[in-house]
Amino acid sequence: MTKPLQCYQCGASLEKLSLPLRRLDECPECLRELHVCRMCLFYDAHHPKNCIEEEAPEIREMERANFCDYFKPIPDAHIPGNLEAEQNAREKLTTLFAGVDNDTNHTEQSTNPDHNKPDWMEAEDLFKK
Repeated sequence: MTKPLQCYQCGASLEKLSLPLRRLDECPECLRELHVCRMCLFYDAHHPKNCIEEEAPEIREMERANFCDYFKPIPDAHIPGNLEAEQNAREKLTTLFAGVDNDTNHTEQSTNPDHNKPDWMEAEDLFKK
């Protein structure tokens, strides 16, 4: 008996989908595309081109649908820790950049009392040395 396919992203069962997976099939739960490198038997994150099939074309986006003829879906593609790690990384980035002002107005003075120059002038000074 073969293990039923699961979505690589959320782990939802894909047994209602017909095989072989079509290029634009999506997970019924998270709506991720499924004909992707991350869902393939030959995917290896530690390999230089992330694929152990030597003849396969190089794919740059591992989580986007592609036309690779070597694609073979694997039931064990879902790794529960991956989603949690991704969410933690996103939270850290959000926290890191929460105070960044994307406004292009460079005339405001620095809020640091030790500096009398605008922030952009301080940055330019770094490159003059």
